[in-house]
Amino acid sequence: MLGDEDYPYAVPISYVYDNSKIYFHSAKTGHKTDAIKKYSKASFCVIDQDNVIPEEYTTYYRSVIAFGKVRIIEDEKEVRESIEKLAVKYHPKDSEENRNREIYRAWDSFSMIEFSIEHMTGKKAREL
Repeated sequence: MLGDEDYPYAVPISYVYDNSKIYFHSAKTGHKTDAIKKYSKASFCVIDQDNVIPEEYTTYYRSVIAFGKVRIIEDEKEVRESIEKLAVKYHPKDSEENRNREIYRAWDSFSMIEFSIEHMTGKKAREL
């Protein structure tokens, strides 16, 4: 994202990928939210694998970078659907009742962000 004084801004996040979109949560206020409101273009990078091979002075890696646009989800139904996807990813065996309780408990303190992928590219070590 584009942060203060137009410096690039990157932050590690918990996310879920669904149907060419990436969803993640954020506080309703803060640097990330300000950056999203300022400029919708962003990139998203994931290192899926990174095995250090000391004797070869290298790593066997696999990564992807996506480019697209981010938006704060305003519609309550969309917020609910996206937080549900995120919650199930990180605690798939949780009961629906407990998941609903946790979502309700935090509902007023978070927002959900949608990253729509426009272009994506990846790279991996030849050994993989």
